[in-house]
Amino acid sequence: MHAPDSEAGSEWKELEVDAADAGRRLDQWLSATLAADISRSRVQALIRAGAVMVNGAVASEPKRKVVVGERVAVSLAASEAPEPQGEPIPLNILYEDDALIVIDKPAGMVVHPGPGNWRGTLVNALMHHCGESLSSIGGVLRRGIVHRLDRDTSGVMVVAKNDQAHRALAAAFADHGRDGDLERAYVALVWGVPPRPSGTIEASLGRSTRDRTLRAVVPAARPDARRAITHYTVLKRYGQDKPAGHIAALVECRLETGRTHQIRVHMAHIGHPLIGDPAYGRAYRTKAKRLPPPLAAKAAAFPRQALHARLLAFRHPDTGAIMCFEAPMPADMAELVASFAVL
Repeated sequence: MHAPDSEAGSEWKELEVDAADAGRRLDQWLSATLAADISRSRVQALIRAGAVMVNGAVASEPKRKVVVGERVAVSLAASEAPEPQGEPIPLNILYEDDALIVIDKPAGMVVHPGPGNWRGTLVNALMHHCGESLSSIGGVLRRGIVHRLDRDTSGVMVVAKNDQAHRALAAAFADHGRDGDLERAYVALVWGVPPRPSGTIEASLGRSTRDRTLRAVVPAARPDARRAITHYTVLKRYGQDKPAGHIAALVECRLETGRTHQIRVHMAHIGHPLIGDPAYGRAYRTKAKRLPPPLAAKAAAFPRQALHARLLAFRHPDTGAIMCFEAPMPADMAELVASFAVL
């Protein structure tokens, strides 16, 4: 057992499973590996709280067997995580019943508590609004959370209010809509225009070797590689009269899989990163110089990735009815898009 990427003082400790430990339960292996740092009972609590990742994916089952070569990351900062408390944070509720609640998450809101964000999250807001009626399957830090949006991505999310609903919704998301019951559509403002009006990006994602907090397109054979498929359609093109070609486009992205940062990485991979993306679009900021001065300043100053989850459809876990919810672009992104429309 060894920790190839650990650093003193890091929030996460990374380990790799050796051949001698293959086949052991995840909680047993971690408790033995981290014996000097944390108790076995706390390791189990961390797994239930989503603070343990295996090959870049959150581990939720303490009994799962570890495999040689797997890379396991543990949030040691979360070992002292405070019990989340409800906070009177306004929620834009699109629908609510006894099984679930659908909200339009604003940009800037973190979904659940974690290192550096113990308060002010969606979970804190939901605890205040829903009281005890939130699913406990995700652990104390992820009450009711079935899926996530990045902090700076706005849009529609569904949250489970009981364990039965959580299991049904989680199964639908795990199936990635292959049965036709789950549908997720996003709108993104990107630099340039994809070469075809519509297309599919199929490229496996894994942890970036340059920054462990980011994702990257990786070979499908890499141990942490996860299959990722994004379907895109160009909705509008901007700057078509410019000699150098189109400057930007409004694109709809539909997910066939739901990986961390999937749309952001995939669009950057084909050369059309999201405007404002601080992680995957930084190298393209010079494109703003091709814009008229007022718009160039606005695009350069946009503080987040221009990405909005506009539609979510799923089968209701109790009634079986197909539910479909849409949310308009928030004001900041709508204003940016409108500014490009004058080109």
